Amino acid sequence: MTETETSRTEEFDAPPLRRLRYFHGQMLGARDFQREQEYHREKLRLRMRCLLGYGVVCGLHVEPAPRGEDDCPPDAEAPAEGEADRTEHTRRRAKVKLTPGLAVDCDGNEVVVRGSCEIDLWKALPPDERDTDTVWVGIEYAERPVEPTRAVYNDACADTSDCEFGWTEECHKVRVTGCAPPVDERCDTCCSPCEHKVLWLARIDCVDWYEPVRRDQIHMNVRRPFGRHLPTVITGINWIHGHTYTIDEAKALLGTQDQDGGLVVRFSADVRSDTLRPGVVELQVIEGGSGRNASTWYMGGAFAEPDAETDGGCDEFTQGFRYRQTTRETLQDGDRLLITVRAAFILDRCCRPVDGTHVGGRVPTIDAGATPAAAHGGCHLPPSGIGPWTSGTGAGGDVFESWFFVKER
Repeated sequence: MTETETSRTEEFDAPPLRRLRYFHGQMLGARDFQREQEYHREKLRLRMRCLLGYGVVCGLHVEPAPRGEDDCPPDAEAPAEGEADRTEHTRRRAKVKLTPGLAVDCDGNEVVVRGSCEIDLWKALPPDERDTDTVWVGIEYAERPVEPTRAVYNDACADTSDCEFGWTEECHKVRVTGCAPPVDERCDTCCSPCEHKVLWLARIDCVDWYEPVRRDQIHMNVRRPFGRHLPTVITGINWIHGHTYTIDEAKALLGTQDQDGGLVVRFSADVRSDTLRPGVVELQVIEGGSGRNASTWYMGGAFAEPDAETDGGCDEFTQGFRYRQTTRETLQDGDRLLITVRAAFILDRCCRPVDGTHVGGRVPTIDAGATPAAAHGGCHLPPSGIGPWTSGTGAGGDVFESWFFVKER
């Protein structure tokens, strides 16, 4: 390899890979063995982050901490004025529990949490960020020296003492912040350098430092699942999947006579507005009723102009769309409206398709913010094990399908 070819590796986010070359009569020191360890560790990190990606592999759930003996019951009397300062540290009960698990950070380091640990949010939060009631909890890879060992031979030229730590333990640090963490907007997490060392696991809203954290305050959808890319998914729709609407309700929902009406779909991240073209969304009516049924016809429709609520005022990208009926056909008693969104043709900022599989028909309703009642069954949690439900299986693309029924009254 020439010198010119070697210099090209500086553009890649990895140090030069040099391994120790043994030969007879070679003199080896601590520095040589340290560099050999670093070579193998860097090769492992390189394979991990470039071939597999980073994020949470398993576990690492943030849960309400169990009540301790020093926690006062909700109806306990408030301390006297002179006792306020003395008992203040026992009265702060905003704590959560982190369960064991495995994650990989964006540098390729494996972060292992071997046992559950309790986190005091007030103590873990930096003092200059305590004027908030919303906090984020995460973990970061760390190392610490362990097992002090006395050196048998002390080199007079060395800059080390005669007692050194003999091992390095790979561990983790818990991070809590009151500032919204930055979003990793890299399209390629392999070559470009990483700036997000902390793996954020949960957002906790409406924190009361003197009250225990409730489960409904903890939102774990901020965590990044393990993989090279974070797919864009459908997070909400404005109709109830499988629901039965009256004819008038269906007209209002489709925007048949209302310019502000229409079917609304929301995404987890920006999608390209120019990919919302005719044919991406299709409305198919399957006729019902007591007479001849099962005949089908297609209802005409078009995308409404994205408004500031869904696209943030940006024309190139949007986080949602509204699709309304543009023809005068009317639905009849017993009809079923089949809504098809070809997610493989909707591209995100990185020109990757939206992961649109409607898993179990459980994408939540935007207004209600809950999973459709008709879809309730044996599966109470999405495939990721955390809520809320969204579209997608991790494969990307596919077709989002949903429907609702129409009755006369």
